[in-house]
Amino acid sequence: MGLVLSFFSNRVFLATDNDAAPVICFLHQEQKKLLSVRLQSVEINNEILFDIKPDMSWSIPAVAAEPVIVTRPRVKVGQLSYADIFVLNPENALLLYSGKQCLCRYMLPSCLGKSQPLLNLDFPDTSSVSHDLKIIGLADAVEGRINVIVNNGQMFRCVFRRSPSSLLADDCITAMAEGLSSSFYGHFLGLLWKDGNSAYLSNADSSVNLEWESFCTIITQMCKSSVDTQDFVNSVPQSSWEFLISSKFHKNYELNLITGTSCEMSLDVLGFLPRSHSDATQSLQKSFYSEVLMECLDSLHAVYESLKLDILRKRDLELLAVLLCSIANFLSEESYLDHYVRDFPGLSKKFGMDMTSCSRKIPPSLFRWLENCLQHGSSVANIDDLPSLICKDGSPVVSWARKIVSFYSLLSGAKRIGKKLSTGVYCNIAMGSHCTHEELTVLAMVGENFGLQQLDSLPSGVSLPLRHALDKCRESPPSDWPAAAYVLLGREDLALSCLACSRKSRELETQTNVNLISMSTPYMLHLHPVTIPSAVSDTIGLESTKFEDTDSVDGSMTDGMEHIFNSSTQLRYGRDLRLNEVRRLLCSTRPVAIQTAVNPSASDQDLQQVNLDPNLRNIQEIKSWPEFHNAVAAGLRLAPLQGKMSRTWIIYNKPEEPSAVHAGLLLALGLHGYLRVLNLTDIYQYYQQEHESTTAGIMLGLAASYRGTMQPGISKSLYLHIPSRHPSSFPELELPTLLQSAALMSVGILYEGSAHPQTMQILLGEIGRRSGGDNVLEREGYAVSAGFSLGLVALGRGGDTLGCIDSMVDRLFHYIGGKEARNERSFLTLLTEEQNRGTAQMMDGTSVNVDVTAPGATIALALMFLKTESEAIMSKLSIPNTRFDLQYVRPDFIMLRVIARNLIMWSRIHPSKDWIQSQIPEIIQHGVKGLRDDSGDIDDMDAEAFVQAYVNIVAGACISLGLRFAGTKNGNAQELLYEYAVYFLNEIKPVSATSGNTFPKGLSHYIDRGTLEICLHLIVLSLSVIMAGSGHLQTFRLLRFLRSRNSADGHANYGIQMAVSLAIGFLFLGGGMRTFSTSNSSVAALLITLYPRLPTGPNDNRCHLQAFRHLYVLATEARWIQTVDVDTGLPVYAPLEVTTRETELYAETSFCEVTPCLLPERAVLKTIRVCGPRYWSQVIDLCPEDKPWWTFRDKNSPFNSGVLYIKRKVGACSYVDDPVGCQSLLSRAMHKVFGLTSSTAFDPCISSGSGPGSITVDQLVSTFSSDPSLIAFAQLCCDPSWNSRSDVDFQEFCLQVLFECVSKDRPALLQVYLSLYTTIASMADQVTSGTVVLSDSIFISSLKLALTYTEALLSGRLTTSRGGIVQSKFIGSLRKRVDELLNFSPGLKDDFCNYLNSGKWPIMESEREKGAILLSWYLQWFGVPAPFVIKTAAERIKPKLMSSSLTPFLRLLFPSTHINAIGGIDKFLSC
Repeated sequence: MGLVLSFFSNRVFLATDNDAAPVICFLHQEQKKLLSVRLQSVEINNEILFDIKPDMSWSIPAVAAEPVIVTRPRVKVGQLSYADIFVLNPENALLLYSGKQCLCRYMLPSCLGKSQPLLNLDFPDTSSVSHDLKIIGLADAVEGRINVIVNNGQMFRCVFRRSPSSLLADDCITAMAEGLSSSFYGHFLGLLWKDGNSAYLSNADSSVNLEWESFCTIITQMCKSSVDTQDFVNSVPQSSWEFLISSKFHKNYELNLITGTSCEMSLDVLGFLPRSHSDATQSLQKSFYSEVLMECLDSLHAVYESLKLDILRKRDLELLAVLLCSIANFLSEESYLDHYVRDFPGLSKKFGMDMTSCSRKIPPSLFRWLENCLQHGSSVANIDDLPSLICKDGSPVVSWARKIVSFYSLLSGAKRIGKKLSTGVYCNIAMGSHCTHEELTVLAMVGENFGLQQLDSLPSGVSLPLRHALDKCRESPPSDWPAAAYVLLGREDLALSCLACSRKSRELETQTNVNLISMSTPYMLHLHPVTIPSAVSDTIGLESTKFEDTDSVDGSMTDGMEHIFNSSTQLRYGRDLRLNEVRRLLCSTRPVAIQTAVNPSASDQDLQQVNLDPNLRNIQEIKSWPEFHNAVAAGLRLAPLQGKMSRTWIIYNKPEEPSAVHAGLLLALGLHGYLRVLNLTDIYQYYQQEHESTTAGIMLGLAASYRGTMQPGISKSLYLHIPSRHPSSFPELELPTLLQSAALMSVGILYEGSAHPQTMQILLGEIGRRSGGDNVLEREGYAVSAGFSLGLVALGRGGDTLGCIDSMVDRLFHYIGGKEARNERSFLTLLTEEQNRGTAQMMDGTSVNVDVTAPGATIALALMFLKTESEAIMSKLSIPNTRFDLQYVRPDFIMLRVIARNLIMWSRIHPSKDWIQSQIPEIIQHGVKGLRDDSGDIDDMDAEAFVQAYVNIVAGACISLGLRFAGTKNGNAQELLYEYAVYFLNEIKPVSATSGNTFPKGLSHYIDRGTLEICLHLIVLSLSVIMAGSGHLQTFRLLRFLRSRNSADGHANYGIQMAVSLAIGFLFLGGGMRTFSTSNSSVAALLITLYPRLPTGPNDNRCHLQAFRHLYVLATEARWIQTVDVDTGLPVYAPLEVTTRETELYAETSFCEVTPCLLPERAVLKTIRVCGPRYWSQVIDLCPEDKPWWTFRDKNSPFNSGVLYIKRKVGACSYVDDPVGCQSLLSRAMHKVFGLTSSTAFDPCISSGSGPGSITVDQLVSTFSSDPSLIAFAQLCCDPSWNSRSDVDFQEFCLQVLFECVSKDRPALLQVYLSLYTTIASMADQVTSGTVVLSDSIFISSLKLALTYTEALLSGRLTTSRGGIVQSKFIGSLRKRVDELLNFSPGLKDDFCNYLNSGKWPIMESEREKGAILLSWYLQWFGVPAPFVIKTAAERIKPKLMSSSLTPFLRLLFPSTHINAIGGIDKFLSC
């Protein structure tokens, strides 16, 4: 440490020693030295500590130095890469070091055009670079790239050639870097980098074969070296190299490179020939190179076993087998040699077996371990069957095999121990819950980036257990898995839904998409749907949805309702024309003709209401508020990008002259929350225009945008329009009552739910204060606005312990004029003290004018105690139950009291006729029933009071039901309100059959028709609130009938027509995509909209400002959901099972909906499940919360802004293409087309009929499946060249497999079935005809794994609910066929006996070549041990043998060997 501390360094970096230990390098330019200090790591309590020792440092002459990644680019040291050292020494030479060892020298080319590595092993002083240029520094090293700085100021970016082009050579070098000890690998590295003829170092464009032969040559040098171990250790690397350079082999090697020896002659190039016994004995000495080669054999054997699991690298496997046979032959490792010759029998003619070898080491075998893992579990499988390199952390070269081993381990029940499994291998497991071994295996596949493309690269038998795990998890995977896991399962629907919920940034989105692509297969990438934005797709469909009207001139016009005809609404309503009818009824682009024929029963006032002659009244005044309403409707259509509206757009569209149209637009923007972008200057510029509609619209819009925030700046601007709150020094302003009412309501919305005491006191005073405006008749509307505002501020907070609540309640009851406050005088002093300049309390003499204050006070109490279940307040809001009280309380006030009582006692509202009857006092019930008696002891005045009270109570109860079940589509509530609506309609004018004597008759004789009309339309409005967004056909028919009546037929004045239009809008709210909520805030907004005082004319704002009717927007929620087919990107029908939690009205309930549909509220929604046989099941579990519905683009929304992606099962059509369902017809249709009922195949392109109704295989498959592999294979079956084939059995098998994959929705098994079938067919052809088709036996191990998988299913070690993914009968038939081929092959028994006796294989001649291959199949299929293992076992049991047969003992000794082979061994040993 003292040396390091005293060494002032100009450059410090981290490098790696030969044994992967970290090294700190200190560069001192003045001394021209690079000091390297090795760090020794010690792990204590799971913490890694580093120590430095003085004897673990060395120095290198250096002027400049940089860390580079050259020799081991794929090796990791912890989280860092293996770093070498690139040095510029004082002699101006560029040297590459690996730890202490100098590997080579680099030179710049003379042309300096590019950096090409050139090697000079003698390190000469001369250089090809011009003498005028001198390298003065190194800089900016990044992995294998570095900048070289020369003395003329130029800088060259140089790139190191880090790895060979040959993937096999690269894998072998990396394996040796990971598997060899540091001293051995250092020697190997010296041979590798100092060989000037190494192709991959000298020529950038060298061939792959030349690189592999160069690597084999280095192994040859190690095998042929006769240098003693001790001599090598004592000598420096240069002396060893000089010895090799002068050797005879080096000259022969150079000659072979010049003559271009082919890779087929690699055995001769290597110079490995069969050795004599004396050579074998001599090679057993413990020499240095023997130890090196033994470690090389273990490392390269791990690569060999890993390559056996990749069907795409068969050629590399053969080349590596040749090299490994040579090493094993040199080391006399006969068991290894036997292992490789069994895989490739052709090697037996070059390498003979030596039964006298003393080596008894059994080579690891991955296939043997995988088979034992499936048979007995991972805990029983022999760990020695796994190459040691596989169990090493971070080994990239055998990561392929490590992943497969880890998957099999987890599938067989291995436990996780930190980062390792109980089988000793490392495994990365993705985050997610799991309950079964299969689910954990799938998460491991995702964590290891092992996708469908990698799964297809496995041998068929190896892939079956993994495909089994995917198939088992596919039906109902956990909901918290990553999107890549769902893609791996083939559940792209869940993947897209998961991505929509978890996407947070474009960077994350790109990274996730790359991960998803890695999980998918290349031939599936083009199937990922390109989602067309709804705005584009909806515009495309406008051509077929032009609005046609018989009264229009050109047959089409733009009415602002084109947007409701989109793909979703067309899917929902299909051929139903109700949307066209809605569009016709609500069309505002042309005048509506109103019949004004004189009706004898109509009054002069009624005639004036409907006479719109411009000569009688100012047409602009008549159009002002209708234009305002139309502008609000147009503004609500706006859907700005990303849910935002720019200030520039709003200001740009501001007209030069204020108008009601722009005022309505401002209110609409505010209701959507877009006016937050305006600053205070913009707001006061709108106020400065002094336009009533604009000021009212901007105030309400701002309050809606800043709803519940109490924003000070907005609050000040609102109080500016309430003269009673102006200070005494403020100049007098004469503001219209309309603006004062709008300002009061805006204050309530701004302070909603805050229970702000000062604001509540102000608003309470405003209820009893007469407005200072010019229209005294509008003071009731002012008081109602103040009442609503007070109720909004204290919304649902009446039950809280607020100090001022009690006094406020008493004062509100005083305003109502109840018995409790009728004779009280205590408030008079308080009222007088609060009088401001220019204002007065609404009193008639000594009492409050309850005709003005009662509605506002009642509403305030209703909202303050909303859902509080306060018995005290409810009892004070009593319904008149005596004749005197009926004469004292106005009937419309009774309606408000009924509404207020029910809103307070929220949980008691019940959708039944008995509940409505319970709202009616007994005296009124008896009085109404007595109307039908002829005795008539009730006078006309009492009868009118009874009927007035009855209809208002019923209407109030219906409004309460509408608010309670708003947006729920409750069937009981709908039927009840519809029944009352028909009842009131029949009382006005009989239009339909009545329901008997349930309701009292003859009400129209005691009440005016206008009251019945108002109550009727209030009930209809409440009905539409319940069915909001549903487009309920029965309700719509009623509304259409009411809309068709004119003034001469039913008092269809302005207010009633407005109510009908509003009800139609509610019924199709948002084009059927939105509905209402029942939260406190929503109920308040709906009550403001449904306030039961309808205007009598276009300019009537006396009792309720017309602009308030648009506040229903604040109560809407987009609870719309539509299902989109993930394969096509199109919206489709799908059945949903919706489960709602238990409430006070009903228990936990499940019901079925068909998408597109509206969902229940978030407070009751518990579970949504995609059900039905045509689509894959999908479950969304929710936690019921009393919160608003998720907004558009909400990151936490589980529905992706109303879109639920689903995946159609193969073998099923969509409900659009097949509404009835043909799931049961699939099998018959496939059999009809494929001709499976006959024993011979036929032309699959021609069905039983050749007419227009005929269908081909590919057409039928494409109907039921979108999988490209199935469609392509079906098209192959229809190809003319296919039908000309002579192998009829294979054609029939292909059709059967196609049917299997389509009907069971397992398209990935097409490859597995064909691979297994063609393999067995090739074996049969080779045995019968003698033609060599399969020259190896690797496939035998894959077949055995397929058999083991089937046995694991039958024994219960692997479980499944859908059965095995491959038919067990098919696997059984394959097993039987292989047994027949091997048991009845001529000459195989003799070859087997010779093999057991001397280890010799059949001579590989043209006529006997098949014998060696058959023997290898036999040995692999029946699991025969090596000959020396059998002889060793026989020598041990023969002395103790009591019987003549060895079969029982052999069966115990070799449990994995087939009984047929056991019998053959027994016969051989008995001879």
